[in-house]
Amino acid sequence: MTLNPTTVTVDTGCVVADLDPRVFGGLLEHMGRCVYEGIYDLSSPHADEFGCRRDVLEALGALEMTAMRYPGGNFVSGYDWRDGIGPAERRPVKVERAWRCLESNQFGTDEFLALCERMNWTPMMAVNLGTGTAQDAQDLVAYCTASTRTKFGDLRASHGRETPYEVDLWCLGNEMDGSWQIGHTTVDEYTKRARDAAAAMREVRPGIEVVACGSSDPNLRSYPAWDRAVMGGFGDGLDLLSVHRYARNWHRRTDRYVAFGVLVDRQIEQLARVSRDVARREGYPRAPRLSFDEYNVWYRTQLSVLPRRFIPRGRLRHAPHILEEVFDLQDALVVAGFLNSFVRHADVVRVANLAQVANVIAPIITRGDDLLLQSTYDVFRMFSSRKNGEALEVDVAGPTYDLRWTGTVPFLDVSAVHGDGQLHVHAVNRSQVHSAPVQIQVAGATVAGVREAEVVTGAHPGVRNTWDQPDAVRARPLAGVTVSDATAEALLPPLSVSSISFEVGSGRGRLATTQPPRATT
Repeated sequence: MTLNPTTVTVDTGCVVADLDPRVFGGLLEHMGRCVYEGIYDLSSPHADEFGCRRDVLEALGALEMTAMRYPGGNFVSGYDWRDGIGPAERRPVKVERAWRCLESNQFGTDEFLALCERMNWTPMMAVNLGTGTAQDAQDLVAYCTASTRTKFGDLRASHGRETPYEVDLWCLGNEMDGSWQIGHTTVDEYTKRARDAAAAMREVRPGIEVVACGSSDPNLRSYPAWDRAVMGGFGDGLDLLSVHRYARNWHRRTDRYVAFGVLVDRQIEQLARVSRDVARREGYPRAPRLSFDEYNVWYRTQLSVLPRRFIPRGRLRHAPHILEEVFDLQDALVVAGFLNSFVRHADVVRVANLAQVANVIAPIITRGDDLLLQSTYDVFRMFSSRKNGEALEVDVAGPTYDLRWTGTVPFLDVSAVHGDGQLHVHAVNRSQVHSAPVQIQVAGATVAGVREAEVVTGAHPGVRNTWDQPDAVRARPLAGVTVSDATAEALLPPLSVSSISFEVGSGRGRLATTQPPRATT
């Protein structure tokens, strides 16, 4: 069974913006087994000379992640960065309040920043504005970036690192609008903390980009008033506003769940309007843009572990097994929906971080010495490996379906990137039973051929990778893609994510004069 055809029209001259590579970042938080038994495990036979697991780093390397956010997350609001520096044997073991566990502090600032250099990640450091102060934030920037013959530059050198690190992207706290956050406060008080911290930090390193906490969930009553107040009260020195969103399939309805990207579009567009309005009202030279620095699927494990008061009491453990979500095919489609939305809004979304990178709601899971790649792994890779270029406007004309809460939803969710002589088209087929014929019409370039075409799909929405069947949901070649002058055609399987890369030239392509009618099936 097939849907009526969909026509996707792209013009290489209709550019949304350059696609910031930092959109394909991750979150490395001290939470559960993300750091310990994830990235870092001295006891593992996979451990390298730095204590990091080679197998995990190899898998992350294939994802080509860019901006890596650290150390949190909720964790950062109770974290003293000084506990994680210096000789390992002198670092204190402390009670970690955000996730109610023990923190050994064996992995800290130097270990993270050295890992960023080895992995070619852009470090995205967060400062504690829950229990921390502007002075603490300034001192951390100095420790990371000051030269020797300064107090903190010499301290860093005494720990084995004379050359300053390059750290230019800084988060001013985390989710400070949330009642669950350590140090949660009013929007006016948070804005003052963030403004004071940014000023102190820029005394050490003037050119840094700063990210202030926006609303941590659009379902909170304070949304979007909190965002408007932060941007208006901070002043024109704010570069980015933090945005968070987690997708949840509470109703166990696949058709509704895989349409989640429509809600992501609306959130981005609403906050973009708020940002422009504030900038115009306050006379800012430019509107703050968005850092979507936490997003993912998270609902199966949410009831058992929620911040602070919901965490089961009992003996505190180090690296507890929490939030270890097992993803299936429909989850992979939802993650692709996030990524499609980020690409289409490249003028607004300049940073994004998949939360998190190992074990905790992550594309990679470890079990002892073994490693499993989840259904979301290849989907992220398919986008991140095609990130070089400009995001293009896309016009999609094809079949749709209607949902009570979401409205009209296109069966095909599409984005496009043009650069380096290639045109990349990403398409999600949301239909559970119908294949989707698609015709891609290109203007502004000639289509010479197909460079690569991949697809992630499966027999049903709940199919997942397991330790016994680790390749149930993996990327495979998408066959049958044809090209003729400025038109390409493909048949996309039901419940699938497809990424097609075309070789394109500089000649002017021709668009067909007719388009198939819109239909509902």
